[in-house]
Amino acid sequence: MAVAADSGWPEPVQLLFRLDGVAVHDGVASGPQEAFFAALSRWPAEHARLGEALAGLLGVRCRLRTPMEVGGASLPVGQRTVVMGVLNVTPDSFYDGGRYFDPEAACRRALEMIEEGADVIDVGGESTRPGAEPVPAEEEIRRVVPVIQRLAGSVKTPISVDTYKARVAEAALKAGAAIVNDVTGLQKDPEMASVAAAYGAAVVVMHSKGDPRTMQLNPTYRDVVREVKEYLERGCERAIRAGVPEDRIWIDPGIGFGKTVEHNLTLLRSLRELRTLGFPILVGTSNKSVIGHVLGVPVSQRLEGTAATVAAAIAYGADGVRVHDVRVMRMVSDMTDAVVRGRRSP
Repeated sequence: MAVAADSGWPEPVQLLFRLDGVAVHDGVASGPQEAFFAALSRWPAEHARLGEALAGLLGVRCRLRTPMEVGGASLPVGQRTVVMGVLNVTPDSFYDGGRYFDPEAACRRALEMIEEGADVIDVGGESTRPGAEPVPAEEEIRRVVPVIQRLAGSVKTPISVDTYKARVAEAALKAGAAIVNDVTGLQKDPEMASVAAAYGAAVVVMHSKGDPRTMQLNPTYRDVVREVKEYLERGCERAIRAGVPEDRIWIDPGIGFGKTVEHNLTLLRSLRELRTLGFPILVGTSNKSVIGHVLGVPVSQRLEGTAATVAAAIAYGADGVRVHDVRVMRMVSDMTDAVVRGRRSP
């Protein structure tokens, strides 16, 4: 049955009439079905049940992404790409090299990133680069809390803490953070999920294999997409059992965390498969070694490669990107949104 474009029907209904058969591969809807879900996400909330019902008929798990309320702010999840700015307050970051170890310098950089278009500031007090040594919780708290306190008291932009330690997360949340970004997917510290739930925080459930000291020695998988997906699902279930609302959960495939170049590239191409978990996807490729290996360039020359991976991640289904160079990547994400989502930012 055909419906004219000017028929007056809502866009999702027009797309529904165009569905001519079920195209589902490994539980992932493609083509017009995926367009239908995307169109529903741009329409009022009453369409959500229709979208979920159709997803059930297609054998696809589909939870419509809507703005995420975090720390008194509304993140435009599902409307445009969320840009998370990286703020490393460590002396040994692989990219910043300790440039923002001083709290004053860190706060100045955070304000710059907000001006450049960051939707979230992600503060980390322990380097998780390959080969990095662990930092005691007390030292990590000493590094991140002063910065978070200053920022939380002066900006409305949500603050995230990048840690896998519940003690650090709790100190950061008390200081004003609203998101916990756990590179171990809430699976290393058994208290992490309950701490996040107690403070009403959003969480980023990320996949990693091994710890920073050993994760890149010889990472192996039988099926990297399936194994990453199962790991993320376990982390999300742990968060939900602890009381974290489903609409405050992100998933992150963990590019560069216990993966070869091919593993990383495969995961980027397979983000649509992770979308069937029903949670918004955050992707962090910024200046990582996968770019260096593909292009043969040092960390100081990975801006263009980062831009390519950011655009590709959005095209393949990412809802947010974690980046160092906010000004450039905000423009890249806005341009990609115009192409992929048909949405132009103000």
